[in-house]
Amino acid sequence: MAVVKVIEIIAESTESWEAAVQDAVTEAAKTVDGLQTAYVQDFQAILEGNKIVKYRVNVKVSFIVK
Repeated sequence: MAVVKVIEIIAESTESWEAAVQDAVTEAAKTVDGLQTAYVQDFQAILEGNKIVKYRVNVKVSFIVK
């Protein structure tokens, strides 16, 4: 049996939702070893003048605690 911890990260990108998720994972990996999963809970598009200018995601990242 393993103990798994989940942290929640809000990230954004001007490129895409996928890039925003990757940014969240990259940022989490700076301080956490052994990331296991990234669960995208919410998607949000920030608009200016009827155009998407930012893609925002709420990501739950899990890792095993030793």
